[in-house]
Parts: sequence; structure tokens; C-alpha cells
Amino acid sequence: MTDTTLLSSDYSNYAARAYSARPELATNVAQWREAPVTRAWIEARLDEHCAQCVTAGALDEATLKTALRRLRTEVFCTVMERDLAGSASVAEVTGAMTDLAEVTIQRAIAVLSADLEAIFGEPRGPEGERLTLGVVGMGKLGGRELNASSDIDLIFVYEDDGETAGGKRSPLTTQEFFTRLGRRLIGALAEITQDGYVFRVDMRLRPNGDSGPLVCSLGMLEEYFYVQGREWERYAWIKGRIVSETASDSAQRLVKQLEAIATPFIYRRYLDYGVISAIRSLHQQIRQEARRRVSMRPDKADDIKLGRGGIREIEFSAQVFQLIRGGQAADFRVRPTLAVLERAAVHGLLARSVCDALHAAYLFLRTIEHRLQYRNDAQTHAMPVADDERALLVKSLGFADYAALMETLDAHREFVEQQFDEIFADKIGGENGCGVADDSAASQIWSSALADDSAQDDLSARLVELGFADPAPARARLTGVWNSSRYASLPEPNRERFDVVAQRALEAAQSIDAARRGETIARLFDLLEAVGRRGAYLALLTEYPAALERVLSVLSGSRWASGYLIRHPQLLDELLDDEAIASPFDWEAFKRSLTHRLDVTEDAEHQMDLLRHAHQAEVFRILLIDLAGHLTVEHVSDRLSELADAVLDVTVRTVWKQFPKRHQDVARFSVIAYGKLGGKELGYASDLDLIFLFDDPHPDASDIYTTFTRRLITWLTAATGAGTLFDVDLRLRPNGESGMLVTSLDSFRQYQIRESSASANTAWVWEYQALSRARFCAGDAEIGAQFEAIRADVLVMERDAAALAREIVAMRERVYTGHPNRSDLFDLKHDRGGMVDIEFIVQYWVLLHSREHREFVRNAGNITLLKIAAKSGLIAEEEADAIGAVYRHYRKLQHTLRLDGMEKARVQPDQVRERELVTALWERVFSVG
Repeated sequence: MTDTTLLSSDYSNYAARAYSARPELATNVAQWREAPVTRAWIEARLDEHCAQCVTAGALDEATLKTALRRLRTEVFCTVMERDLAGSASVAEVTGAMTDLAEVTIQRAIAVLSADLEAIFGEPRGPEGERLTLGVVGMGKLGGRELNASSDIDLIFVYEDDGETAGGKRSPLTTQEFFTRLGRRLIGALAEITQDGYVFRVDMRLRPNGDSGPLVCSLGMLEEYFYVQGREWERYAWIKGRIVSETASDSAQRLVKQLEAIATPFIYRRYLDYGVISAIRSLHQQIRQEARRRVSMRPDKADDIKLGRGGIREIEFSAQVFQLIRGGQAADFRVRPTLAVLERAAVHGLLARSVCDALHAAYLFLRTIEHRLQYRNDAQTHAMPVADDERALLVKSLGFADYAALMETLDAHREFVEQQFDEIFADKIGGENGCGVADDSAASQIWSSALADDSAQDDLSARLVELGFADPAPARARLTGVWNSSRYASLPEPNRERFDVVAQRALEAAQSIDAARRGETIARLFDLLEAVGRRGAYLALLTEYPAALERVLSVLSGSRWASGYLIRHPQLLDELLDDEAIASPFDWEAFKRSLTHRLDVTEDAEHQMDLLRHAHQAEVFRILLIDLAGHLTVEHVSDRLSELADAVLDVTVRTVWKQFPKRHQDVARFSVIAYGKLGGKELGYASDLDLIFLFDDPHPDASDIYTTFTRRLITWLTAATGAGTLFDVDLRLRPNGESGMLVTSLDSFRQYQIRESSASANTAWVWEYQALSRARFCAGDAEIGAQFEAIRADVLVMERDAAALAREIVAMRERVYTGHPNRSDLFDLKHDRGGMVDIEFIVQYWVLLHSREHREFVRNAGNITLLKIAAKSGLIAEEEADAIGAVYRHYRKLQHTLRLDGMEKARVQPDQVRERELVTALWERVFSVG
């Protein structure tokens, strides 16, 4: 590319005319172009024009129009001059034009309102409060992305019905008053005078379009949203924002109320994949209109806005992420297109390289757009066809020739087109719209034949074709769904999507393991019935066949996973994220992202839902990797424990931020994990054994942290619309269920470090056993470090071997008695030779030998502690490896059974013949008693 040397007067016919009409303008623009065009400069120039136009008295409508139009010419020419010289970025151009629109709208309303109020009085609401006209900027104005010669899309709203206070004439209703004001505002901006115009104004986005009232109350707008609002209007309202003044009390009320009405209309509280079809349809309509225009004007065929790979496709590609996810992730509720793309990259929805390429394409297309519009101040997006026009455009952009320009432009458009098609391509193929042939077994099964008793034999035969060895259960399940009132009452779009998924799933059944085929299909229909009224989830499964494939894989792989997915259907979204599934776990990044999302959400209930959704998504991510065979049982427990630590830490900090009694920014408070979380052996459905510690000199610390802990427990355990976060067990706190919810660090130390007599030591052996598996997991790390020091001091206390053995054997007997097994199966955890035996043996060694073998103090897990025992001479290395292998085998069997929905982990005895090794070790270790 070469440097451009064009001035605005050389390039733009509009600028040439303006400089001819106002000879001083060219000199002034030459001075103004040395600095960026800012809002402050625009306001100062308008003040000067208003002062020059007013010779006496107040500014009237005629002089206002003159001032606004002269200002617009100055801004347009100065921005153009800076842009052509390479001094202004796209952001400066669009920002300056947006500032111009906002300043002119606000100044015009101020002048015109004062004029009307002098005649009719101030507009007042039912309680006598002053009302204000709210001007909602839509489209590029709302997004602060106005191009050089843009229309502005406006909607006029006001708070409530009332009437003016009265003045020289009889009062008007607020509807009539604001209608008059709106008409005069449009005239002030759009009317063409000898000085030109300020902005072309388009009001067609208002409720009911051209046939609707010019202004509407917020009540009217809300009713329209929920009775008539269409999908394309949700898209349009994404960028909507008040661009009239927002400083007054009435304006602030209006802004707040409008946001409360518009946000739930635009953003669904669930992942909204149904919008893909709606935006695809809208885009097709726009493309059809563009083709119609081309047929009328072939010379305008190459449109960089509406054509393939154009600006509109980048905007749609960005805003579909907002509509799908903005209900759950508030940080998607931003307006500029590039900001949305950045959020998509941060959330992992776009690869960074794709985001950067779309960013570059957008800026290049917008730069060309401005060049095209500078030429004649025309709202055009068509590449020129005349050779001289092309040559001028090429020179303004610094290319060697038109071919070089088109090569770069086409490369950008090809990439945009490719990305757009990946998001919006209609993935529903086939003759029946399901991707399933009309004469296939699947399409004939999921059909009206299910309502025909005489067709049952034929349906069974078709199911056999699809690989169902015993078709009767599947046929009965399908028949029940087809004839159910729940299915019959589905809205038509939902039922159509339901049918698509049903037929595709039946077609895919042949690829499912034969032993699980019938059960998998039954689980799928359980899921479909659960989400049938949530069109977004059905849309996801129809729009993304890969998601359906993964759903079937999950349903086939695990009964527990099936139930989890049915309870939390928003997790369907996770099935699309290959990058997230493949990427390593980064818990610090997870905490930062989750904390940011919580911080931008003020509503406590929504925050609790966000915590639950975030936790569920990560659990499901671990589950998917687990089912794919990429994680060992130990690694699954490690990841689930790390996730619990991270969520607990974020929750503690979030609840403290909102806690009304907090006396400092960070709580002097820690969470200590016992049991499975403490030993990093957490399972998918494990509860959390926790205690809470504080160390704070504040005189009311005990009361403060007790109240805080109650609130924290509520956040952790309460059932919200998103489900529960954790089941929490607090019985291991000092003094058990009769003890305080939260304990001071000093009290905990005193409780644990008892007198060194044998009787005192052995009286609380079960607590010491529990402490051997405890660890700091969340909150204040300094308190956590002091807890770890106390734990170490307790574990290294001198103990009597015989007394310790008797206590542990007695505790083992109580555990065994408390979990009776009257079946012929072997209970992996509680039966003799099971997991509890191994755990108690290890805990005995830890409590007895930590004093001389300090490695035992490490909370390293049972298998590693067995190796430490061998290193310490307590067991042969070969035996330690064998017992470790038994424990690992038990855990793997337990994990598999839990995934298959078994509440009790019991197996046939011949699956665990190695339990005799454990029994033999137990007898040898505890023979000292």
C-alpha cells in the first residue's frame, strides 16, 4: 500500500461544495484536523454557532436548525480530513459522528421542550412528577458506530401518561405533548434547508412501525414486547439506549425503567439457540431485498454492507452470541460489535485468531464504507463501477490499483462469509427437513403410526431394522410420548424441532452399543420431554447435529450423567465447545472469570444461579472427558476437588462483598475441608464435609462471622432455579452438632491440642482420624497456613499403639454395624476387606508414626501414604503396591457404579477376590490390640 495525499476538497464533492459556500471553512478544517474530534470540541463549536445565530433573546427553532447544520458540516469535513490523512481511526470517525448525533439531539430537545412548555406547561406524571421525552438510539447510533453519512434510527418513549401543567393554552396529554415534541425534533434534524440537514431520521423500528404512534409510554412498550414483540425486534433492541440527556431525575428514572423492561425481552435467562433460525431468516430477507435492488440497479451490485461477507454478516455473527448467551452472561450485554467479538473470544466461543481476523475485516470494511460516503455525503455501500471513481477510491486507501484493493477486500469477505456460514448455515437437510429420508425406518417410526394400534407390528419391525433386539420397550416408550398431552400441547415450533431430534436420534441409534440402545433412546426421550417447552434447547439439538451425537454418547455412557443433564439442560451448550473440552484446567482463570461475572451482576439470586451454572458446566466438562476415557479415577477426583475449592473460594469472597456487617474488605475467614474433599477423593455426587475458622481481633468478630457463615451456607445449599450447589455436612466441627457454626482459630487450637495423657488422647481418636484427611481449601490463606500447622502438631503427638489400635478397631466395628449389608454382594466401601479397612489402616499409621516419620503429615492420599508406610518400614514395598492397587480397583469400580446410578457400590464377590489381601493386612496391623 502507498501513502495517500488526498485532501477532502480533492476527494469529496460534498466538501468542495461546502468550502465554496463557506470560504473560511477550508482554512478552519485545516487547523481543526490537527487534533482528534472530541465531544467537548463538538459542544464548543455548537455553543459558538448558537451564540452567532442568536442576535437577541432565546434561541428559536429556526436559528437552532441553522446552528445544527453548520456544526454538522464542520464535523463531517474535519473527520473526513483526518481520516483521509490517516490520522483518525475507524473508532474516532464513528465516535465523532455518534457524539454529533447525541449532542444535536440533546440540544434540540432542550430548545424545543422549552418552547412547548412555555405554551402548554411542563409535562407531569400521575403523581405530579416531571416527565421527560426519552430518545432511544437504535442500530449504529445505539452502538456508537455511526458511519459518516448514516441515518439514525430513533424510538421516542416517556415514563407514564399524564398531562402538562398548563400555560398559555389548555393542558395537553403527555402523549400529545411528546408527539409534538418528537415531530419538531425530527424536523430539526432531518429537514433539508439551505444549510443542508443534520441526520436523516428513521422511526420505523418503533412499536408497530409506521402504523404505530410516534411516541409510546413505557407501559405501552412493555405490553408490546410481551404480546407482539418478534425475534428481529429483540435483535434490534440489543443496541438500543437512551441518547437524550440522562442527568435529570426524570431521565434517570426513565433509563432505569426502560432497562428493566427491555433486558428480559432481549435476553432470555437460558441459552437461546432458537434465535439462530430467526436471525438466519432475517438475514435471508435482507439478502432478498438486496438482490431486488440489484435487479433494479445492476451498477450497485457489489454492496460491502449487505453483500456476502459484508458488514452486516459480521454484526449478525457477533450479535447471535449476545442473544444466545446474554441472559446468563451479563458481560455480553455490550453494544459495539467489536466489543461483542472480544467477549466471545474471552468466553472461548471464538478462537482468538478468528476474532482477530473478523476485527480486521470489520475495520477494513468500515474504512471503505466511509470513503464511499465521503464522496457525495450519500448513504451508499456500493463499490464504484466507473474507472475514475475507482481510481479515486484506490488512491484514498493507498492501494497500487483497483485489483490490489479487490484482492484484499475479497480475502476479508471470503473469511467473513465462511465464519458466518459456520454459525448460520441451515444444518437441517434431507427431504423432510430432519436430515432423515422420508422412507427411512426412523421417519416411519416417529410418525402418526404411533397413534395407530394396528401399526404396532410394523413399528416393531422398523425398530428391529434399527438394531433394537427387543423392540417392545422402545415402541411402548415412543407410543407413550407421541400420545401424551405434554407432547400434544407443545407450541408448533417446539413440536417441529422435537420431531427433528426424535427422528435423527432413532436414525443414529444404530451406532449405539446394542446392549444400551433401548435404554439410551428412553433416556433421550426423558430429556426431550424435560426440555420440550424450552425451544432454545430443542433448537440447539436441531441446529447442531454434533451436539445430538454427544448427547447420545453421554446418555449411553452413564445413568448418573443422564440424570444430571436432564436436571441441568443448559449443559447442552457445553457439548459444542470442543476447545473447552480439550483445553487444560486453569482454576485461577476460572475464578477470575466467575468473579468478574458475579461482580457485574447485582441481583443476589442471579449470582447464586451463576455460581450453580458455572459449577455444573465444569462438572459436566470433567464428566465428558471422563466418559471419553481420558481421566483416571484419581484424576477425576482431583479435578472435582479443585473445582469445589475454586467455587468455595469465589463464593466466600462474593458473599462477603455483599455482607452488610462486614467491617473490612476481605474476610479473615477460611474453609477447611474434611472427608472426601479433604482427601481430594471427591466424587460427582459427594457432599462436602466442612468446618469454618476465623481469626479477627474485632470485638464483635464471633457474631459477625456466625451471621456470615449462616449466609454462606445458604448460598452453598439453597435450591434456586438453577438447582443446588453443594450438600454440606458440618458435623465434624468442634463439639459436633452442638458446636458453633464457625470457630475462632485460637479456640480450634485449644480444642485440638489437648493434654498429652493417653486417656485424653484416645478419647477423640475419630476426630484425629478425620483430621488426617483435612486441609485448607478456601478463604484466607494465612489462616489456612495456621490450620495446617495445628494439624501437623496434632498428628505428631505421641500416642500409645495398643490404645490407638483398640479405638480404631472399635470405630471400625461401629462403621460396619451402621452399614449392614444383607445382600450376597460385596460392599466395596463398608464390608470387611473393603475401602474403609484400607483407610483406617493408613490413618492408624499416620497417627502412630507421624512423630518419627514426618512424611505421614502430608495429606497425600491413601495410595501415596501406603508408599510412605513402605518407605518407613511398616509394610513391604510389594505389599504396599498390592494394597494400593486394590484400593485403586475399588475406587474404579465404585466410580463406575456411581456413574451407572447405583446408590450403593456393591459387586459380585468374585470381582474382588483381592479383598483377602486387605483382611490379612488388617489382622496383622491390629493384632497389637
